[in-house]
Amino acid sequence: MANSAAASGDVKRRTFGEVLNSDMRALPVIIGLVALWVFFALQSNVFLTPQNLSNLLVQSTVVGIMAIGLMFVLLVKEIDLSVAAINGVTSVLMAKLVVDYGVSPWLAVTVAIVTGAAIGSFSARWVTFVGVPSFVVTLGLGLALNGLQLVLLPPTARYGLMGTGIDKIAETKISGITSWAALVIGLVAFAALVLSGIARRKRAGLEASLFSRFVLPLGAAAIFGAIVVTILNAHQGIPVVVLIFAILLGIGGYILKETRFGLYLYAVGNNDEAARRAGVKVARIKMAAFAIAGGIAALAGVLGASRALGVGVFSGGGVGGGTLLLESIAATVIGGVSLFGGRGSIHAALLGALVIGTVQNGLNLMGVENYVRLIVTGLLLVLAVSIDKLIEKAMGQQNF
Repeated sequence: MANSAAASGDVKRRTFGEVLNSDMRALPVIIGLVALWVFFALQSNVFLTPQNLSNLLVQSTVVGIMAIGLMFVLLVKEIDLSVAAINGVTSVLMAKLVVDYGVSPWLAVTVAIVTGAAIGSFSARWVTFVGVPSFVVTLGLGLALNGLQLVLLPPTARYGLMGTGIDKIAETKISGITSWAALVIGLVAFAALVLSGIARRKRAGLEASLFSRFVLPLGAAAIFGAIVVTILNAHQGIPVVVLIFAILLGIGGYILKETRFGLYLYAVGNNDEAARRAGVKVARIKMAAFAIAGGIAALAGVLGASRALGVGVFSGGGVGGGTLLLESIAATVIGGVSLFGGRGSIHAALLGALVIGTVQNGLNLMGVENYVRLIVTGLLLVLAVSIDKLIEKAMGQQNF
């Protein structure tokens, strides 16, 4: 009888651990996000207006894009504390090329992104070749890049981007039939990605219910997308920065789910030594992950600079400084990416960014002091990491 009870308890623990480690892990985040929206809607009648929701999405894009890049690094069980500094120094470099040297905005943005990727790759090379922990390397590099940002800035300590073409990025919106066409294209791409996953599971001899793995996700995505497009069209349309964020989410999802590189990221994060023995070039995978994080941080810097119409000394608004690093890490972990490597899905960047953006937007509407926002964000980060550790323990007990 005791053995039967123990077996039953083991099954329950295994089921609980499997649920925590699956895509269902996003469910508590979604419930928490809905609760936040209800709370702030009750506190302010402005919160759910199309204009404010549009602003909330735009405010969330820079942190969300940064979270996408950080996710690649966290998956391989590393950390990059220099991404905010990369964001700042590359945006200043871009502005300097455009304002001081008259370089084409497209070329300047390309140079900024390539520079960010190169910095990230350098960090990974130092970590893998010398063996210094990524925490130390990226912390020191971030401080150095903050100094370099001061060197690149003009005597006025700020570059204005009004009329340079960079400002048009944040200003541009698509509406009407174009916005709905963008949604349809996105849904078709999402459907293709899901069908590819189902086909892969069938080839591996795994369960692949068409209803639960295709119809439900596609239906949920269509409903969510239709609501978002309707709300945004009620206020000028879909901002291009939000569209860029959505495209990056799609590309990131494809890489993680459908490519060998994505498989290697998870393998290295779960056990880098086992991955190395299986023939995976661990150092190259880590260099690629850091390079992606650096390049995406630079892109986020460009978008932040466009929205702020300039760059300055560790300015806010998604350009380099302030609480950008904290918010980016918090968004990634709150969304469900493990700090301990090997676990996380691309939707974590979206959910985490929405949580951070909702807290900031809602507290601002309530007229709450800035220190309260920092306290709440910090506590959310601690809570998310604590939950992640509990999940790791649950999985460890399951395996044991």
